[in-house]
Amino acid sequence: MFFSVVIPTYNRKPILAKCLLALENQQFGNGVTDYEVIVVDDGSTDSTIEWLAANPDLLPHVRSICQSHQGPAAARNLGVEQAKGDTIIFIDSDLVVTEHFLQAHADALRQGYKDTDAVFTYGSVINTCNFDNPTSELYKITDFSAAYFATGNVAIARHWLLEAGLFDNRFQLYGWEDLELGVRLKNLGLKLIKCPEAVGYHWHPAFNLEQIPGMIDREIQRGRMGVLFYQKHPNWDVRLMIQMTVLHQILWGFLSLGGLLNEHTMKPLLQWLIDRGKPQLALEIARIFLNWYNVKAVYSAYGELKANTEMP
Repeated sequence: MFFSVVIPTYNRKPILAKCLLALENQQFGNGVTDYEVIVVDDGSTDSTIEWLAANPDLLPHVRSICQSHQGPAAARNLGVEQAKGDTIIFIDSDLVVTEHFLQAHADALRQGYKDTDAVFTYGSVINTCNFDNPTSELYKITDFSAAYFATGNVAIARHWLLEAGLFDNRFQLYGWEDLELGVRLKNLGLKLIKCPEAVGYHWHPAFNLEQIPGMIDREIQRGRMGVLFYQKHPNWDVRLMIQMTVLHQILWGFLSLGGLLNEHTMKPLLQWLIDRGKPQLALEIARIFLNWYNVKAVYSAYGELKANTEMP
C-alpha cells in the first residue's frame, strides 16, 4: 500500500507541528511501500503555510495545498483529488499518532482484504489536554466511539471514496460531513474494521469558560448541518444522530430546565470545578446546555427547511 494521509487544517499551527512530526517518525515494513502527508490549509491566518514552506527538510513526506476558507469537507476532497496513494488515511490536524500508526492500519486492511477490499479501518482516538506529552494519556471510557465512519482516524481505499462521490461540499459549517459520507459508503456495502492498534491522541486545551461562546456557536452550526444531513437521508437513524426527536427535546429541555441552566447561571459552578482541577467534569456538565442549544438549532433550521420544501 501507498498511503496518502490527508489532513485539513485551520489555524492550528502549534499542534499541527506535533501531528506532522509524529507522522515523520513512522516505522513500517510489511505491506507498506511508502506514504505521503497532504496538508490542506483551509485559509489559515496563523502563518501555517509559511511555517510548512520553511521546513521542507524537517517534513520530507509533507505536501501542502491551500484553499480559501471553505470548510473541512472541501479540504478533504481536495486532498483526495491530489493524492498519489491508493489508500487514504484521514486524521485531524490536532491528532498525534504513535510510530506504528501506518503499519497498524495496513495490517488490519490486509486482513480484511482477504475476502474483499470493501472494508475500511477505524483506529483509536484518545482525548487529551496534555500538549507537552499527548501520547502519555490513558484510554478512558469517554473515548469510546460508536461512529461508523469518522475522519478523526480512518483508512480506506481511494477508489471507494471516488465511487461514493467524496464529501458533500455543502457542509461548510461544523459537523456531520463525515458521517453523511459514511451513510453512502454503507450503502455501497463497505464494512468497518476496528483497528485499536492505530492509536491517535486528540489534543484539545483544558476546558475553561472562555471556550463556551465558541462551543455554543459550534453546536448551532452542528444543528444546521444536521438538518442538511437529514435532508439528504430522511430516515429515523439520522434523526437520532442529529438529535431531532421528541425524546431529545424532552431530555435536554428537562435537564436544562428549559434553558434556565445555561452558560450564565452555571458559570459559578463550572468555574468552581475548574479551580479545583476538574475541568473535564465541568465540561461534561456544560454539555447539558450545549446539547440544548444544538436541539434548538436543529428544530429552527428544520422549520426553515419545511417552510421552503416538502420535507416530512
